[in-house]
Amino acid sequence: MTFFPWPAAARGRRGNGEVVAAAYAIAPESLEYWRARLREQKLAFSETTRFGAPTLVLEDPDGLIIELVAEAGAAVPRFWPNSPIPEAQAPRGFHSVTLWVDRIDSVDHLLTASLGFTRAGEEPDAEGTRVRFRGASDGVGLYVDVIARPGRPRGEFGAGSVHHVALRTRDDSEQEEYRQHLARHGVQVTPVQDRQYFHSIYFRDTSGVLFEIATDAPGFPDDEPVEELGRHLKLPAWYEPQRAAIEARVPRIVNPEYGVTLGGGSAGSGQSAAKPLFSGNRFEGPHQGQTVYAAGRPLHEARVAMVLVHGRGGSAQDILSLSDSFNLSAFAYLAPQASGHTWYPHSFLMPTERNEPGLSSGLQMLRDILEELNRQGIPPENVILGGFSQGACLASEFVARNARRYGGLFAFSGGLIGPEGSPRDYPGSLEGTPVFIGCSDVDPHIPLARVEESAAVLERLGGQVDKRVYPGMPHTINDEEISAVRAMMQALAARSV
Repeated sequence: MTFFPWPAAARGRRGNGEVVAAAYAIAPESLEYWRARLREQKLAFSETTRFGAPTLVLEDPDGLIIELVAEAGAAVPRFWPNSPIPEAQAPRGFHSVTLWVDRIDSVDHLLTASLGFTRAGEEPDAEGTRVRFRGASDGVGLYVDVIARPGRPRGEFGAGSVHHVALRTRDDSEQEEYRQHLARHGVQVTPVQDRQYFHSIYFRDTSGVLFEIATDAPGFPDDEPVEELGRHLKLPAWYEPQRAAIEARVPRIVNPEYGVTLGGGSAGSGQSAAKPLFSGNRFEGPHQGQTVYAAGRPLHEARVAMVLVHGRGGSAQDILSLSDSFNLSAFAYLAPQASGHTWYPHSFLMPTERNEPGLSSGLQMLRDILEELNRQGIPPENVILGGFSQGACLASEFVARNARRYGGLFAFSGGLIGPEGSPRDYPGSLEGTPVFIGCSDVDPHIPLARVEESAAVLERLGGQVDKRVYPGMPHTINDEEISAVRAMMQALAARSV
């Protein structure tokens, strides 16, 4: 289980299309011990029974549901000798995760037909019908529980939300078998992502739940012995050049087991210790002073540039990796980092005042970047703006509010910002700016009606709009979208010679 520190993040809202609970197995005879410990820690909890097993239910400080399932089974996989919990009462590893979905059929098919799970039971639940699926292996983390809640609201991502659930595989070859199998059955699955200590692929069920399949290898002891784990701040090789800036920002972490202190920056400051590539001093907001990362051709050598805007929960480094897919060396690639990894706290369909000051701050950051590029000799007509998800929404709204000729705009799974019925009387003209909009017809975050409206508005503003809707595609980016934007970039590079 990985937790991401997210200073000042808005609280998420549990709902359909996400993982809402993580359960640990405990020995049945330790149940009273855990009741007493939770009371001692002043943690409120309730009790229920799941498939015959007594279960304690509580929430962590950010609202994630944590469950302790008292069920006979395997012993503690590897006891931590310095644990404050006696070995007899220690958690025995993961027991299950719980998914909330609108309908169970798609995730049922994914788990059973593609991932080797079997149905292990069904029972009524306070939220709906709970169906349990059992994995094929022995040991910990055997179960996925799915609760069907037809017609109930979708979750809203934020602090306390679960981004994805990871399934374990042994090695790269087994992972590749899963990747090919999923792709053959129409599942949009990512290429392999190198996470340094393991390799990952990701795919989203049409219910909205994001899954990962991660390898055991190479493992955390790959670059240091087990006895050294937790003593050092480890960074991927590509972040090592930024170590000083990162260490200055990391809040102080004290490891009481080893007496080790890591980091030393101030927690929650919202400011990067690295020198921003651009900074806008005319506007005070959460994103001003954040770092803008760069790749590709140096600005003083470039004629054309691309501004990449990451989505909610993402990072500038993540979206900047698209430069490898576009693979056009003529471009300078820039990616601003949002404070707290989100440009604005709520859905882009909410009233805009609910998303302030983040929304205005993000728009100002894009304005500052374009002004600086212009000072560097790269005018807006030689700049393509675009992004994914929340980043696509921010880029689209910026271009619409500041209509003029740009090098291009692309929106991967995004659209114009604001509630239904928002006035779209934007001034100015896009003067033939090429616009690409790609999205699924069943995207859990981007209604198809908003995609259609955004395309119509941008076309009315004078954009040359290429809109493509992909049936059944999850919230992701596909190869056709990459190719379409690459063609836009090639045309711009040829015009700017």
